[in-house]
Amino acid sequence: MTGSTFGTIFRLTSFGESHGPGIGGVVDGCPAGLELCEADIQKELDLRRPGSAKLAGTARKESDAVRLLSGIYEGRTTGTPLAFFIANEDQRPADYDELARLFRPGHADFACQAKYGLRDPRGGGRSSARETAARVAGGAIAQRLLASAGVSVHACTLEIGGLACECVDIAAAGTRPYFAGDARIIPAWEDRIKNVRAQGDSLGGIVRVEAHGVPAGLGEPVFGKIDALLAAALMSVGAVKGVEVGSGFNAARMLGSEHNDALLPGGRFASNNAGGVLGGITSGQDILLHAAVKPIPSIAREQQTVDIEGNPAPITVGGRHDICAIPRIVPVLKAMAALVLADMVLQQRRMEKT
Repeated sequence: MTGSTFGTIFRLTSFGESHGPGIGGVVDGCPAGLELCEADIQKELDLRRPGSAKLAGTARKESDAVRLLSGIYEGRTTGTPLAFFIANEDQRPADYDELARLFRPGHADFACQAKYGLRDPRGGGRSSARETAARVAGGAIAQRLLASAGVSVHACTLEIGGLACECVDIAAAGTRPYFAGDARIIPAWEDRIKNVRAQGDSLGGIVRVEAHGVPAGLGEPVFGKIDALLAAALMSVGAVKGVEVGSGFNAARMLGSEHNDALLPGGRFASNNAGGVLGGITSGQDILLHAAVKPIPSIAREQQTVDIEGNPAPITVGGRHDICAIPRIVPVLKAMAALVLADMVLQQRRMEKT
């Protein structure tokens, strides 16, 4: 399997399966001298840890305790590969014994079988959301690098199950349940989640990602557009089915005079419909992204599928599953944006030195 490495200079390679010994990764290209410890990574991992979601989460319990295996000496990066490992402590591969011959609707089972001729049925193997733990760990390292450059990445939930925030305070979202952009929506979300759980179904939502302090000039103007790279990064997360930059699809309903961001003295802009990107290069404004997250495909309701011989069969997916990928996907999307930006910062530094 190819496609397990992300980035050009700042590169993350992840490994591991949902019900294997563990999940891990290697970050290569991180400069020497960056202050880093396991606690910096653990803080982010705790935000996506299984069992951390109050109502929407899985019953699977994992401490997600990270071990840094290399690349650190006396609390600073050495410039060599940073390897880390996160053990799977609450494995139940037997939960999937009855599903080994069936393709779960909405999952990667059918596509992986078609591509490789075999698959790991234990929670989807590499296709499981469990793989995102490695992304969050790598993203935590990227965020340390970005902080040294004055850049910060934030994320919040705008919508769950069709119920949207009326306003957004992304700075306070990190302390709220579901990383809610507006605390007033939380009771309505919880009622919606309870009702859908009782029906044996699942929910989707919308997540907002912002990057602050981003300097102008990051990205390349043709095939290396930073908005294209950010969109690809967010879309690489299994549950994401759509990404908007700035005003996104609403731009199609605006006039040019409405959508254009007027330039003001001092490198300022009157608005930010462009989402901080002009011609694929950062403008110095905040980067604004939205990701559409599909409903969790593992549901307790009976669905129609086929077995590996192509025979029709009913399926009910048991085991321990989230009702909604939110809130656990929020730190994952933040991590993916951070990985792109860290890579772009290093690419720009390299260009300026040549």
